[in-house]
Amino acid sequence: MSEFWNYLTLNYQQIISLLGKHIYLSIFSVVIAVMIGIPLGILISREPRLSKPIIGAANVIQAVPSLALLGFLIPFIGIGSTPAIVMVVLYSLLPIVKNTYTGLTNIDSDILEAARGIGLTKSQTMRKIQLPLAFPVIMAGIRISAVTAVGLMTIAAFIGAGGLGYLVFSGVQTVDNNMILAGAIPACILALAIDFGVGKLERKLSYTSKMNSTASPKKTASKSRKKIIISFATIVLIAAGIFAFYPSAKAKDKIVIGSKNFSEQLILGNMLADLIENKTDLKVERKLNLGGSQVTFGALTKGDIDLYPEYTGTGLVNILKQKAINDPQKVYDLVKKEFKDKYGIELLKPLGFNNTYALAVRQDTAAQYGLKTISDLAKVSNQLTIGPTIEFPNRPDGLPGLSKAYNLNFKAVKAVDGGLRYKALNNHNSDVIDAFSTDGLLEAFKLKVLEDDKQFFPPYYAVPIIKESTLKEHPELKKVVNSLAGKLSDEKMRELNYKVDSLKQSPEKVAKEFLQKEGLIQ
Repeated sequence: MSEFWNYLTLNYQQIISLLGKHIYLSIFSVVIAVMIGIPLGILISREPRLSKPIIGAANVIQAVPSLALLGFLIPFIGIGSTPAIVMVVLYSLLPIVKNTYTGLTNIDSDILEAARGIGLTKSQTMRKIQLPLAFPVIMAGIRISAVTAVGLMTIAAFIGAGGLGYLVFSGVQTVDNNMILAGAIPACILALAIDFGVGKLERKLSYTSKMNSTASPKKTASKSRKKIIISFATIVLIAAGIFAFYPSAKAKDKIVIGSKNFSEQLILGNMLADLIENKTDLKVERKLNLGGSQVTFGALTKGDIDLYPEYTGTGLVNILKQKAINDPQKVYDLVKKEFKDKYGIELLKPLGFNNTYALAVRQDTAAQYGLKTISDLAKVSNQLTIGPTIEFPNRPDGLPGLSKAYNLNFKAVKAVDGGLRYKALNNHNSDVIDAFSTDGLLEAFKLKVLEDDKQFFPPYYAVPIIKESTLKEHPELKKVVNSLAGKLSDEKMRELNYKVDSLKQSPEKVAKEFLQKEGLIQ
């Protein structure tokens, strides 16, 4: 508990900033969902033939996994807050639409007949009778959507939108429970607070509350003022969102640096940002801790980021869909040419280290089975369980190709993403994991890295990639970024990762100290 408290004390400013962003994104999304969902519910209550297709469509959206939906949205609307808001709005529609429709269509028919008898039109009946009576059911749907939105918005960090999910994902990657709790606990409190707030709003605006206040003109006037304030606040919120998420134009002197969502990438992303800030007059925006290659490369080609660190092997196999090549120079030359011809992306000079895949086991497992190479592992693989990252079993240069090359046949495959796979291995829930040769957690958990004796894995040299259009506009960037070329050996990168993963230093601090030590920045 004392460790968690110390973490909060040291990082409270970051937590407060991320909490504020999380609140804004969640509330903004729910407001939009309400503005779309309630009119849709009213529409299908008046036109019953539309109810099945509209509610059916909302059900289908609800069934789509959130990460899959984000992956679908990224090519169309990029990364950042916008796709996260769209995702949460889509998921929030079902309870709002369905509850609005249910509340309006389950009003006693005698009441509606009486309304027609006294000469009320359809719109008057809806406004004066149906909506007030259906209000509690509609608000129940809004409460469900609001609470769900807080949880869903944690995924916003996956595409660079910020929020408390940044702490959760970072904590998972670095096996830092304090960081996970620092993101999860405020999110839980926020969900409860929003539920309480919407409940209070429901009671204040309910039909019963209005009936009780009819005898007091002052109270009625007060209620009217509150309605005006709420309406005005909603308009301000929406307007602020438009200005925040749809800026009129991108500043020409701004460079956006991206990175993937693990420690090494966060360190490298901060290094590139610090170098550019220190050596140029350009303004740097950091969109770090994004998802995997699909997210970062998609963001680069779409123009949401200008520069990020990639790996030559990933470019060759994952992005270009080429067969693995073991010659590092051939891989670099091929990726450089294809990226330039196909995507208008320039590969700069390699940073110096090769973060290739590796298989790792506990020391007791290595001793028990006499494991030194992957060929040794193949002989006993049918007795062992592998716990790889989610991506590894789905890559041609991952488990499928590796199994074919070495005739591996594991007893079970239990995919666990991020740093959690190290915990699973340490707790004997798995026997083998995929790792990266520069992972700091290899040292932290004292694991045995097996030799790739058939040299299956292609080289994964880290290399900054940048849009050609950005280089044409800011040619000075090439010299600045290339000043980092060759400065990072495998051992140096492993040491830097160890500082983040095991010593719990921030990637920003580790990156800056390295650049200062190398004399690259003041």
